[in-house]
Amino acid sequence: MLIGIVRIALRRPYTFVVLALLLMLLGPLAALRMPTDIFPEIRIPVIAVAWQYTGLPPDQMSGRISTLYQRALTTTVNDIEHIEATSYPGISIIKVFFQPGVDVAVANAQVTAVAQTVVRQMPPGQTPPLILNYNAATVPILQLALSGAGMSEQNLFDLGVNTVRPPLVTVPGAAIPWPYGGKQRLVQIDLDNAAMQARGLSGQDVALALGAQNLIVPVGTQKIGSAEVSLQLNNSASVIGDIGNLPIKVVGGSTIYIRDVAHVHDGNSPQTSIVHVDGGRSVLMSVLKNGATSTVAIVDGIRAKLDELKAGWPEALRVVPINDQSLFVRAAIHGVAIEAVIAAALTSLMILLFLGSWRSTVIIAVSIPLSILGALIALAAAGQTLNIMTLGGLALAVGILVDDATVTIENINWHLEQGKDVETAIMDGASQIVTPAFVSLLCICIVFVPMFFLEGVSRFLFVPMALAVMFAMVCSFVLSRTLVPTMSKYLLRPHAPHTDLHGTDAALGRSRHPLVRVQRRFEAGFERARDGYRGLLQLALRGRWAFVAGFMAFV
Repeated sequence: MLIGIVRIALRRPYTFVVLALLLMLLGPLAALRMPTDIFPEIRIPVIAVAWQYTGLPPDQMSGRISTLYQRALTTTVNDIEHIEATSYPGISIIKVFFQPGVDVAVANAQVTAVAQTVVRQMPPGQTPPLILNYNAATVPILQLALSGAGMSEQNLFDLGVNTVRPPLVTVPGAAIPWPYGGKQRLVQIDLDNAAMQARGLSGQDVALALGAQNLIVPVGTQKIGSAEVSLQLNNSASVIGDIGNLPIKVVGGSTIYIRDVAHVHDGNSPQTSIVHVDGGRSVLMSVLKNGATSTVAIVDGIRAKLDELKAGWPEALRVVPINDQSLFVRAAIHGVAIEAVIAAALTSLMILLFLGSWRSTVIIAVSIPLSILGALIALAAAGQTLNIMTLGGLALAVGILVDDATVTIENINWHLEQGKDVETAIMDGASQIVTPAFVSLLCICIVFVPMFFLEGVSRFLFVPMALAVMFAMVCSFVLSRTLVPTMSKYLLRPHAPHTDLHGTDAALGRSRHPLVRVQRRFEAGFERARDGYRGLLQLALRGRWAFVAGFMAFV
C-alpha cells in the first residue's frame, strides 16, 4: 500500500503539488489563528467560595461557616476531586477542585445552590458568598504599575479601580482582580471620646443617628404641567460635610450634632498591602488569562487599550506594563523558527556535500517546513494551542523529521548512479526504504504513547508535546512518500556513476564549477575516512574479544 502511494504520486503529480501549496496556505493561517499561551490549557476546574463575616476569629469562621458549608458540598455536589479550605479573621476561602472534564456550568450551579441553602443555618447577618470560577491556567500574564508625581496612594487606588480597570476588563479573555497596594477610599467618622463623655453619648448613639438619618429613599417623579420632574429627598448626604450636620440627640433644649463629637473626613480603610515602583508608593494591577483567548492576543489588547485610554487620564498618571509573560511565548516561537531554519540549512549543506546536487537540496529544503506546517494544521484541528510544550515538541521533531526525506532522496540518487531512468530510480529507491522508514516512524511515535495514559496536570502538559512530535513525524513520512517523489520526477536528471552537476565524469578532468570542486574534495576525503574506518572495523572484528575487553576497561 505504501508503495502504491508513491506510484500514485508519480501518476498524479499535480495533485500532490496542489496539496503542498495547500499546506503552505493553511499552515501559516492555522498558526496565526491558534491561541498562543505559556502552557497548554489545563482543564481541571476550580471553584473558589469566599465567605465573609466581619470580626469573627479564624476558629469561629472555620467551625461555624467553613465546616458547615463543606459538609453540605460533599453531599450535594458531584465530581469533587478534593477540597481546600483556609480561614482568616472574618474571611474563609474554600477551593473546590473538580475532576478533569467536568461540566463547569453544572458544578457552578450546584455550588451556588447549596450556598444559598446553608446560609440560613449560619450566624445571623451572614451574606451569601462570593463564588469565582478559574482553572490551573488562570495565571497573571501582565501587571500594570500605576504611579504619578504628586498623587497619593488614595488617588492612585481610586483611579485604578474606577478609571483604569473598567475599560480594560472589556479585552477578550482578560480578568483583572482588585488592585494591590494603595489606600481604599471611604468616609471616616473619628469619634472624640472626651467630647462624647462630656455629653453623655456613646458610639452606638452616633451609629444609630447615622443609620436613621442617612437614608437612600427613592421618591419618583411629579407631573407639573407639561413637565415630569424627578423628586429627591434631602435625607442622604450629598457632600461629606453634611454628615457632620446630622443631629444625634437634644439635651436641655440644645441639639448635639455629629460634628460636635466626631471628625468627619475623606479617609481610607487600614492598608493591608504596600507596592513600591521605582522607590515610591504605587498601585499594582494584575491581568489574568481567563478563557481560551491567546495570551499574546490578551497582552496586545491590553496594550492597545492603554494607548487608547491614555488621553482621558490625568497627565500625571503613569500606567507601566511590567512582568509581560507574552515575551516568553514570543521567544519560544522565535526559537523554534530559528531552529527550523538552522536545521534546513544544515541538512541542505549535508545534501550538497554528499550528493553535490542543488536539485536534491531544494527537495529537502522544501519538505522540512512543509512537515512543520502540516503538524501545525493537525494541532489546530485537535484543539491544541501554541505553547511551550507544543513548540518544544516541534523543536524536538525538527531534528528527526529530516531523516525521511534525506534517506529517500539519497537512495533515489544511488539508483540514478546505477544508470536507471528517473521513475525507475524513484520506485526502486522508495520500495527499498519504505518498510524501514515506516518501522522507524512507529518506533519514534510509540515512545510517546505512554503520555496518553498520564493523569491530572501531567496529562495536560505532556500530551500536546507528544501530539506535536507525532504529527510532525507522520507529515514528514507522508511527504517523503508523495511530494519528494513528485519533485524528484521533475528536478532530478539521469546520470552516470560519480558525475558532476553537468553530467561529465569526475575522472575526465577538473571542473571549473566551484560547487562541483568542493563536493569532489569532500567526497574524496570522505572515501578516505570510510576506508580507514573499514580497516579499523575489520581489525576489531578479527580481535573481537580483545576489543570488547579493552572497551569495557576504558568505560
